[in-house]
Amino acid sequence: MRRRGPPFNFFIMSQIHYLTAEGLEKLRADLAKLIAQRPVISRQIAEARDKGDLSENAEYDAAKEAQGLLELKISKLEDTIANARVIDESKLGTDRVQMLNKVKIKNLKTGAVMEYTLVGESEANIAEGKLAAATPIGKALIGKKKGDVVEVKIPAGLVQFEILNISI
Repeated sequence: MRRRGPPFNFFIMSQIHYLTAEGLEKLRADLAKLIAQRPVISRQIAEARDKGDLSENAEYDAAKEAQGLLELKISKLEDTIANARVIDESKLGTDRVQMLNKVKIKNLKTGAVMEYTLVGESEANIAEGKLAAATPIGKALIGKKKGDVVEVKIPAGLVQFEILNISI
């Protein structure tokens, strides 16, 4: 017999999420869009229910699963927003690496130079040069100074990076 309701049981552990003011507003907008989808999915469930026998109704099962996934996304976003801490950019310094700093690093093995802005997980986007501070590289950089060499264990092995510059 197929189980009804959300596709899985998931407990969300609350933790502090560091965000920019812009990042927090984006999450709020995303949450509003997801909440606006609730009536649409409810209508899909009602229409599928009206088609008869629920035990063999694939439309009903799909709509219920979509509802469960939507509610999970909403719950996760609500948790992130509730536990968000907006970083005051006016209090940022460049003596040591911290959240929202732009950090220029050099891979000592390959000579490649990269620049990343350290952000919270929900704002991370490598294509935009935004690296989550919770990643192995981000963790290794936090608290270090210009000129420091950090060693990072990544899936490809150990990599050494030299911090070339810290800016805002």
